[in-house]
Amino acid sequence: MARYLFHRLWQSALTLVLASIIVFIGVRALPGDPALAMAGEEADPATVAAVRAELGLDESLVSQYFKFAGNALSGDFGESVRTGTPVGELLGATLPVTIQLAIYAMLIAMLLGLAAGVVAAVYRGRWPEWTANGFSLFALSVPTFWLGILAVLYLSVQLGWFPASGYVSPFEHPLRGVYYLTLPALILGLTHAAVVQRQTRSSMVETLTADFVRTARAKGLGRGAVIFRIGLRNSLIVVTTIVGLQLGGLIAGAVVTERIFSLPGIGKLTLDSVFTRDYPVIQAVVLVITAAYIVINLLVDFLYTVIDPRMRVSGRAS
Repeated sequence: MARYLFHRLWQSALTLVLASIIVFIGVRALPGDPALAMAGEEADPATVAAVRAELGLDESLVSQYFKFAGNALSGDFGESVRTGTPVGELLGATLPVTIQLAIYAMLIAMLLGLAAGVVAAVYRGRWPEWTANGFSLFALSVPTFWLGILAVLYLSVQLGWFPASGYVSPFEHPLRGVYYLTLPALILGLTHAAVVQRQTRSSMVETLTADFVRTARAKGLGRGAVIFRIGLRNSLIVVTTIVGLQLGGLIAGAVVTERIFSLPGIGKLTLDSVFTRDYPVIQAVVLVITAAYIVINLLVDFLYTVIDPRMRVSGRAS
């Protein structure tokens, strides 16, 4: 197990380094000059050159990268070109909002997806399965931005059930904070709920038709125990992988939802930074999202050993 853990940590570190190189090169391949954007379109060449030197853009790419990587290792991502605010402060203000939204959306996705998947697997070929499959097809087909706009129009503006925009911290006002995040989380989580539903149904159908399940039924094990203790638990191995990947995708894919509902999250920060060619902020955001993916994948690997005892045995053997 220790060898496996070391191997996974080494892979994660290598992935993060490669991601930092790709991000560094990709950001600088964007059209436009951040020094010119910061100095203004009417600035003379001397002023633009001075700004470029201040930002370190007059150095070689290799020198810029190592300076960026060294500062990032110490937690210093520099200052925003657009506002002059330290990037760490911007991340500290926006990242918690996105994490709260992503976790809430994933809870909704798991609740809806697991329930619909179990129903579809248990009632195969009957109307509950058709309804669950119809739900997943709808959720996968409808664009998030269109569904979000409709939700704001009908559920917020016309019916007044939810606020159309805004954010309240759940740590300051728990009930009000959850209330403000409910509609964005529901819109963001629907697509992911459909993915969870399909994977749960597929895995449970395979498990419930296995020989050992028929043997358990023949020995008198109840229907509920077969469905939940055997079928659902064995299916959770596949579902855990999907949920882990989906959670990382929720953090990265909250841009549209945050824009629609005016949430001050990392998605809005990313869009604003791309439009203004704010190199330090873009680099920091992408690295943080990459690190989130890596950490989530590591946690998923450890959850395997909790869900499937066979992996604990193989871990000891290694």
